[in-house]
Amino acid sequence: MRFQFRTLCVSLLLTLTCGSAAATVIDDAALNKVEDGSNWAAWGRTFDEQRFSPLDQINTQNVSKLGLAWSLDFDNIWNVSSQPVAVDGVIYTAVGYSHVYAIDALTGKVLWDYDPKVTGRKMGMAWGSRGIAFYKGKVLEGAQDGRLFALDAKTGKLLWEVQTTDPKDNRYITGAPRVFDGKVIIGHGGADFGFVRGYVTTYDVETGKELWRWYVVPGNPKDGFEDESQAAAAKTWTGEWWKNGGGGTVWNAMTYDPKMDRIYLGTGNGSPWNHKLRSPQGGDNLYLCSIVALDAKTGKYLWHYQTTPGESWDFNSTMDMVLANVQIDGKPRNVLMHAPKNGFFYVLDRDTGKLISAEKIGKVTWADHIDMKTGRPVETRGARYEDGEALMWPGSGGTHNWQPMAYSPDTGLVYIPAREMAGYYNDEGRTPKNWEMSLADPMGLNGFFDDIPKEAGSTSLLAWNPVTQKQAWRQPTPGATNGGVIVTHGGLVFQGRSDGRFVAVDAKDGKELWSYYMGVGTQAAPMTYTVNGKQYVTILAGWGGAPALLGSLSAQHGWVGRSHPRRMLTFVMDGKAKLPASPPPSPGKAKAIDDPNFKTTPELVEKGKHLFVKCVICHGVSAVAGGYAPDLRASPIPLNSAAFKMIVRDGALQPRGMPPFENFSDEDLLALQNYIRDRARYEPGVWDQIKSIFNYLRLLIKMELVKRGWID
Repeated sequence: MRFQFRTLCVSLLLTLTCGSAAATVIDDAALNKVEDGSNWAAWGRTFDEQRFSPLDQINTQNVSKLGLAWSLDFDNIWNVSSQPVAVDGVIYTAVGYSHVYAIDALTGKVLWDYDPKVTGRKMGMAWGSRGIAFYKGKVLEGAQDGRLFALDAKTGKLLWEVQTTDPKDNRYITGAPRVFDGKVIIGHGGADFGFVRGYVTTYDVETGKELWRWYVVPGNPKDGFEDESQAAAAKTWTGEWWKNGGGGTVWNAMTYDPKMDRIYLGTGNGSPWNHKLRSPQGGDNLYLCSIVALDAKTGKYLWHYQTTPGESWDFNSTMDMVLANVQIDGKPRNVLMHAPKNGFFYVLDRDTGKLISAEKIGKVTWADHIDMKTGRPVETRGARYEDGEALMWPGSGGTHNWQPMAYSPDTGLVYIPAREMAGYYNDEGRTPKNWEMSLADPMGLNGFFDDIPKEAGSTSLLAWNPVTQKQAWRQPTPGATNGGVIVTHGGLVFQGRSDGRFVAVDAKDGKELWSYYMGVGTQAAPMTYTVNGKQYVTILAGWGGAPALLGSLSAQHGWVGRSHPRRMLTFVMDGKAKLPASPPPSPGKAKAIDDPNFKTTPELVEKGKHLFVKCVICHGVSAVAGGYAPDLRASPIPLNSAAFKMIVRDGALQPRGMPPFENFSDEDLLALQNYIRDRARYEPGVWDQIKSIFNYLRLLIKMELVKRGWID
């Protein structure tokens, strides 16, 4: 009875909010109607994922009048790095552990919310939900524990749910599902943490019934192959790769092509990362780090293009793939545009999958160029850390990561949230004979234990011409990561940034035209839509996810754990709302606390250092928190063994985003306490700084000598 009354109230409120007009049916026709900007109904707005809005009420001439319409703080949500959707004046978003909200776009009032009550512990769940799908009155979301569920968009009532993964393995879901032709497709993550074989699965939108599944990498040949594409891929692998899973997870990018009824997959890195351990006798390892085209009705393999054959650096191709029709050599071409981690921008003919062009968009030292005859990168000597270590650009964070880019048919430019940061790779003499994958060493590489200084990386907003493969303009942006972007017919590129500002720049030259301080940094992408004929812009703001694990590089912005808000902000012309106050940023070293009676031993410190690898996603490398979770050096909890055990092993703070680590023994917990105390007491001396600079220069010189062929 209570639920029926609540449903009636929500329905009445929706009617009052949206008027008496018939509800928009979001189906294939609507998702392919690029000229209609009234709704933002999908992760990339429309099937082409251009993230271009035809709206121009807000434009380069009047954007200075843009003001806050309303804001909504999420008090109990720990991560809001997500892309909302907007349909008929209602915003739908999934944040934190896939907690779904329906929000009145005019007032910011929560209409309903649904908590899937995600439980368990999987490493990548710290990334949070990155988006949802909307189709024929249903909100569809993938939960971090591997479930896919559908909700009634009017009431939030659960319609169906299915388990897409084995709850006992390392798979988890953070990416947005995609919908097309009555189907919903979902992938998963987990390859970075070992023993995962990637796949995608499609389900019937109405019932949740499984329709087809396609595996990215082949399994054990003795078990037989699922289809011909798996048999073909197996010829590019060596050794017993299936014992470690192989990787190839599709954790983010999937683009539907209605013109050809195809689904394009952006596939992930290998498991382990280290190619010589994963596939000892070499091989390209299909279909890792590739764009793969499948028949959307059957899941049958059609073609692929591999951006990084035999990858060994986490250079996955799970970044967004944009569809467009552009003039190349005077002829219209249906193309797919893609900027994966490896630093190159690719333009493919999507009819055939053939490479049209590829050029570097930033500093790239692992490869010299892409051979246009073969489509393969021409690698530089030493890049595969053949001698045990390598320093190269980009690192595993990539020149472009999951934060989406946008394409404007008005300017013909692609707008990319770009980054520049080196990567250090060291496998410490591991060989196929002496190495075995474990949860402590899933990548086949030496762990990285040092703090990352704030000078180690930089970012920019890059405008790139995909036809000429040249930079149009580039504007520096703060820090080492920033939010995804959208572009509008009003000539504006919108982006949320790590310094807490929401910015609009001129799409033609990158000149900043407007900004608004959000009270916290973000990496989420904005959206724009209309309600009652008026244009609005909405963005989520909150610090968390991968950017927060980079120690001092992340901490430079001063966003501290739970002190700063996670919020949604909506803007409109002449908006006058006031943003609730939030603490000012507090950059700089955390004020460590200590107990002189807590005695450490070198043995326990060393053990704790390796155990802490499981904690860096949230608490930062070298225990230097980057702003997502509390800095443990400044927390009293690690000084109290009973409280530490209650939180770390027993899960006392799981509702606040701290999952339990049930497998930690009492000695493990003591070792972690020792390591945290050691980090709290650590003060780098002059000699430590000299050694750090020396080692950096030594690697640069070594890589240059290897590249020139002067040393092996």
